[in-house]
Amino acid sequence: MYTVSRAFRCLASAIFVSAICVGGGAAQPVGAGCVLDQAAFAGRQVLRCEGGLTITAESGAQYSLLDRDGNGKADAARLSSRALLINAPKGSLGKAGFQVTTPQAIAAVSGTKWAVDADGSKTSVFVARGRVSVRRPESGRAVVLGAGDGVDVEAGTGPLTVKRWAPARVEALMARFGQ
Repeated sequence: MYTVSRAFRCLASAIFVSAICVGGGAAQPVGAGCVLDQAAFAGRQVLRCEGGLTITAESGAQYSLLDRDGNGKADAARLSSRALLINAPKGSLGKAGFQVTTPQAIAAVSGTKWAVDADGSKTSVFVARGRVSVRRPESGRAVVLGAGDGVDVEAGTGPLTVKRWAPARVEALMARFGQ
């Protein structure tokens, strides 16, 4: 796991989709059909990928992109802290969709706009548009969130409770992405 800083650096591994490169002010290729648009939002990273998939990483987010099916395109992220905003228009993802894994939750989708926030012992998932399936890593039982819904996933085995998030909570989360 790593935090990608504003200083220029690249990290690569065969297990990850590509190198994450930050620096300069213009878009930089990161592989897997994605470019890093550093100029889009100060302090945030915006990855623009083939097909319209956009991943915005909150400043200080610790994450890595994964290629689960080996086709050279990002189809998952492993997030350990802070938040990611994923905008996956219909048709921008393959059959497997896009999945974000945190220590407490696995959130998966085939096309939508949603955010995942990993904060210590809790993961929160919010759906702005579309539908997202969320489950614990150790359990196959999932809940499905629709637009405006969120769920907080903490360690344990209790049922996940889907709630309509209050506007203030939604605004606070989306503001972290400049939305």
